[in-house]
Amino acid sequence: MEILHVSAECYPVAKAGGLGDVVGALPKYLNEQGQIAKVVLPMYRTRFLYTHQWEVVHKGGTNMGNWYFDFTVIREQSNELGFDLYLVDINGLLDREKIYGYDDDTERFTAFQIAVLDWVSAWQDKPDVIHVHDHQAALIPFMMKYCYKYQSLKNIPSVLTIHNAQYQGWMGWDKSVYLPQWDTWHWGMLDWNNNINPLAAGIRCAWKVTTVSPSYLAELRYNSNGLEALFEYEKGKCVGILNGIDVDVWDPETDHYLNDHYDTVEVEKGKAASKKLLCEQFGLDTEKPLISFIGRLVGEKGADLLAQAIGDSFYYIGRKMNFLVLGSGFPEVEAALTALKPLAQYDYNVYIGYNEALSHLMYAGSDFLLMPSRVEPCGLNQMYSMRYGTVPMVRKTGGLIDTVVDLGEPDGYGICYNNASVGDITQAVWRATDLYEKKDKLKEIRQRMMQLDFSWESSVEQYIQVYRSF
Repeated sequence: MEILHVSAECYPVAKAGGLGDVVGALPKYLNEQGQIAKVVLPMYRTRFLYTHQWEVVHKGGTNMGNWYFDFTVIREQSNELGFDLYLVDINGLLDREKIYGYDDDTERFTAFQIAVLDWVSAWQDKPDVIHVHDHQAALIPFMMKYCYKYQSLKNIPSVLTIHNAQYQGWMGWDKSVYLPQWDTWHWGMLDWNNNINPLAAGIRCAWKVTTVSPSYLAELRYNSNGLEALFEYEKGKCVGILNGIDVDVWDPETDHYLNDHYDTVEVEKGKAASKKLLCEQFGLDTEKPLISFIGRLVGEKGADLLAQAIGDSFYYIGRKMNFLVLGSGFPEVEAALTALKPLAQYDYNVYIGYNEALSHLMYAGSDFLLMPSRVEPCGLNQMYSMRYGTVPMVRKTGGLIDTVVDLGEPDGYGICYNNASVGDITQAVWRATDLYEKKDKLKEIRQRMMQLDFSWESSVEQYIQVYRSF
């Protein structure tokens, strides 16, 4: 089968979160299983664009409402990612460095989706499945069904994968004119609470809907930012498939970001070397357990609780541990974490920003990874951490439920808690410091975690079953 993935992100081309990791890995593993998977995303002005060779495969022009625009589709020539990669360029909209965060994001991603469908309509041999990801591509199933100019695509099965239902792409009805002429009898497919809701439209119009973990799918029926009734109604076509991780990229034996590689036998030595490097870089004490947070500094990730939780841990437990935070997000969260630095010198540090190399070093050099998420559709960080022998400290939600077993359970290996609260985080920190003192038990847990299989193989087979169900 030929599957075309349409996404706003794809690692290593353009990544803001887990969406990029998934779209950068799933097509590669689909191809290894004998399928033909391709990826198309906007042509942002990222470093990847300028360090690779490209060929033009299509030039076209189309309308978004009253605005006519030209677009170009280019293909990466080396195929080094393991799949055909296409980028869509639209001057004035997509020719920017950042993925998101512009006032005209609605126009940017709507035009991108229109250009993709214009391009696919011109294919002599159409794909067998069009697989779209999150709200930035979720209008495509609607347009394939109800836009007159795309009627040649209406019988192609579409799959929508929801990586995060909190973001839905809402737009006012005045922007309905952006879409190519469509059958207005079906306006209800776009509408949710008197707005156009691209994610809701994708859920209604896609042939199948997948989420990135089984527990997240169950959670969406009672917590999905206003779409609870829709998920309940459409549950018959929804499937929860746990994400895998790219074990070629995330491997402590070969990770090119690490100076000191290790396997399950050398885990203590390898982690100690990375921890020493990390602590020297950030002025921390190598003798104490190192608890890290890696991720977006937003409420969804529980990052607004970090500053107080770190302060309370020092107050109630003592200066028995180090904390290191990597991320960016809400300015007030960044400010609170930065303000904590002079108050917790030698036991705490923070790096505000995105740094792929540092994240790899932190997974390797940390003893524990803190994830107090309020929402975590799948979570990849906890899988990365376990692959590197770092104990996850997670709130029981979404994919964290599916991947982490509390060490109080038989064969458990993680630290789990029920609430995204300062008290629960502080209790988890106490459990971490207690485990750190039990060196033999910690070593055994590290070795057990590193042997867990979070690869894409079983997940890919489930996606193939979804594609074959049409």
